[in-house]
Amino acid sequence: MHVDSIPTLLKWSGYTDRGKVRPNNEDAFLALQFDAREIHRLGKSGETSTAQTDFAFAVSDGMGGALAGEYASRITVEKITTLLPRSFKQSATGFITDYNDVLTELFSEVHKALVYLGSSYEECHGMEATLTLCWLSPGWLHFGHIGDSRLYYLPAKEDQIKQLSHDDTHVGWLYRNGKISEREARTHPRRTVLQKALGGGNQFVDPQLGAVGYESGDIFLLCTDGLVEGLYDHHVVEILREKSKSRQSRADRAQRLVKEAVEKSGRDNTTALVIEIV
Repeated sequence: MHVDSIPTLLKWSGYTDRGKVRPNNEDAFLALQFDAREIHRLGKSGETSTAQTDFAFAVSDGMGGALAGEYASRITVEKITTLLPRSFKQSATGFITDYNDVLTELFSEVHKALVYLGSSYEECHGMEATLTLCWLSPGWLHFGHIGDSRLYYLPAKEDQIKQLSHDDTHVGWLYRNGKISEREARTHPRRTVLQKALGGGNQFVDPQLGAVGYESGDIFLLCTDGLVEGLYDHHVVEILREKSKSRQSRADRAQRLVKEAVEKSGRDNTTALVIEIV
């Protein structure tokens, strides 16, 4: 991709719902704009130029007794607002040469914070969280992931959505290796049993790391497992590909995804964060 052909506009929308069953919402999401000098927390939806700054988008699903899960996801996304810009500033030029090193350190620091709080305060005992994080720089989306929240990629010229993140569950492994179907994975009794997460009794943090080049028309979706409970992949694609002349309707894609997922299932907290490259 030539430098002058790199898209310079992105649109995003985020939405979360506690669902029909759970008394509180243990999901959290985040949208940030930052450079070597400053950081801006973005609203639930909007559009802006990517020419001068980088962006971070994240979703987290917290787990734990009482309010520990709710604390865990919020602490996780709040930590990103300090750790990511700090890492950016540590480079003399404001240019990161190894995104994987920065993301690995970020996941490690969040993990340490959750473990410390979980061991220090009774109300935080056992707190854990998933984290799926995207870092957009010109032409590239770098990501880090742990748990069973998800990152999807819908290329501009395709109708097949791709799951970039790997579910850190045995059921996820079975599905990735063709041992079970999407329907079987969605209804498997052990689909929510995590093998890796931040915090809790997990000793080591080994996030999945990756990167994908993007072009105009590409769409990325970050979501928690509540969305997957309610919507099959083809339903997600239908909503993401909906054509609308209304800017408001296009900005509400995340809300549409969440509301339809909750209507069809609603057994879990449900969160979606949609990023469209223009």
